[in-house]
Amino acid sequence: MTGDEISDNDLFTIFESARWAPSSYNNQPWRFIYAKRDSKEFNKFLSLLIEFNQKWASKAACLVVIISKNTFDKNQKPSKTHSFDTGAAWENMALQGTSMGFVIHGMEGFDYEMAKKELKIPEGYTVEAMAAIGVRGQIESLPEEMREREKPSDRKSFSEIIMMGEFK
Repeated sequence: MTGDEISDNDLFTIFESARWAPSSYNNQPWRFIYAKRDSKEFNKFLSLLIEFNQKWASKAACLVVIISKNTFDKNQKPSKTHSFDTGAAWENMALQGTSMGFVIHGMEGFDYEMAKKELKIPEGYTVEAMAAIGVRGQIESLPEEMREREKPSDRKSFSEIIMMGEFK
């Protein structure tokens, strides 16, 4: 990423796409807590990441912590699909941001408990992931050890992920 900023209009277009994801009972359990590069909170978000992710995410325009509400709004009963539904919202964001020419990169490499504490996330919510959003930079700007990873990865074969009738 280049370190360039993202406009509020572009960022909220990306968030808007998440708003329209499907969810069980239309509960919309996803929540997004973000810090733009030019905000005082950015370094707090950056400090949640493992060292490897900090190296490249420091050039992101925005860092986002993705969380989900564990219960239904209508009756406060547990929602078994809150993570699944939040994943659909994240996918909408990733597709929208990519279609706009941004890099949208999801991460699990961060301190989940610290995120919950530092961002004052209440009980009843699950910290799901973090994401970096930014303007695509040149591969040469990455540290040498990261450049090799910047290529499309293989996908598992159908026979590994699709099974008819029972688990095989």
